[in-house]
Amino acid sequence: MANNKNKNIEMITGDPKKAIVKLAIPMMVSMLLIMLYNIADSIWVAGLGADALAAVGFITPLFMVLVGLGNGIGAGANSLIARYIGAENYKQANNAGLHGIVLSIIVSVIFTILIEAFMVPILQFMGAGETIQYAMDYSYIIFGFLLVFVYSGVASAIFRSEGDMRRATIAIAVTAIMNIILDPIFIYILNLGIAGAAWATVLSAILSCVVMSYWIWGKKDLYLDLSPKNFNYQSSMMLDTLQVAIPSTLETIVFSALAIIINSMLVMASGTTAVAVYTASMRIVQLAMIPLIGLGTAVLTVSGVAYGAHNHVNLKTAHSYSIKLGFAISILLGAVMFIFSSPIATMFSYTEASAALSPQIATAISVLSLFVLAIPHGMMSSMMFQGVGKGTYSLLITLLRSLILESVFAYIFCFIFGWGLPGIYGGVVFGCFVGGTVGYIWAKFFIRKFTQISIKKYTPQEN
Repeated sequence: MANNKNKNIEMITGDPKKAIVKLAIPMMVSMLLIMLYNIADSIWVAGLGADALAAVGFITPLFMVLVGLGNGIGAGANSLIARYIGAENYKQANNAGLHGIVLSIIVSVIFTILIEAFMVPILQFMGAGETIQYAMDYSYIIFGFLLVFVYSGVASAIFRSEGDMRRATIAIAVTAIMNIILDPIFIYILNLGIAGAAWATVLSAILSCVVMSYWIWGKKDLYLDLSPKNFNYQSSMMLDTLQVAIPSTLETIVFSALAIIINSMLVMASGTTAVAVYTASMRIVQLAMIPLIGLGTAVLTVSGVAYGAHNHVNLKTAHSYSIKLGFAISILLGAVMFIFSSPIATMFSYTEASAALSPQIATAISVLSLFVLAIPHGMMSSMMFQGVGKGTYSLLITLLRSLILESVFAYIFCFIFGWGLPGIYGGVVFGCFVGGTVGYIWAKFFIRKFTQISIKKYTPQEN
């Protein structure tokens, strides 16, 4: 195992192109499994009718906030650990991992209380209407086990930070496969309905947490040593983690706020059925985004190591290479979505209760296939900023791209230009591309400045 540890560290500190591919591929597999069980969730719930599917659509933005808490703290820990590994500071890398775990526990307790207390007003504000009972049955269970999801995100990030993608992938695979198996059992065989989908998700995540905890504290064969004796509370380290964690979590909240805004526009334009259509369509878009998310996660680690080692060449290469690879993948997947939009739509309309949704879902998928092409340059720039510890920069890019431009153009195209539902879809695509372009330009300026500083500070001066 020592050799594997060394190989992982050599990989993330070596050629950034090879590192990105080796880190991204397992992450793509992980995300594919996660998205498949999310889609399975929607497909099984769709059998309960449009109201149940719409309820999942209302809860999804809130659930993404829940997942974002774990991923945000995980991103902060990942960035900080990677920078310490790049700087060859093993002791502080251990401490950074432990700070991430402690932070996950504190945050989970606080937000579980808040979300559970205000669930009904939140759903009413979102316009859940006649679907609110479905939404409540699903949400109280999911949000009651917030700690499971937050801890899972942080533990997985710790494995990724040291280049151990194999076990990070296995842990996620356990969650996804178990969820796919348990969904139909809990929903239909045990007749728990939409609450069954929630219980399947929670129990699957608990199993994953048990597996990762065993690797960390049972086998103790990580590169990092996360024994409690290595924890040395440092407010500066907690703040450093939060500098990435808070903006990263807020980015997820921004995405959720955007989803709430878009859902509101959809209800205004065509009723709650439009939310069901958009929910099903975005599942497919998210599936196509998996390779980009995998690349972005790899960029975070590689950028953090390069920044910690003051290696401007690797930082620049990681950013540009990931964008080129991202666009190549996006073109292929966008084409597949567009060509096969109708067959894909039938997955969400296999019962009499949901059959009428098929042509609407096909139309939405056709337009939103362009969304995948609008993502790579903005996403890779944001993840690079998170990797170097500039989480606020990443947040600002996301605010501009999603909350401002996507929502504004969606409103303009739908209500002012009168394009209806396709206008909302088109506005989301156009806003994403424009905002991502701004983020890309900003990232290029940052890398150029970092390069100038590194050359000046770390190049030996001749006498």
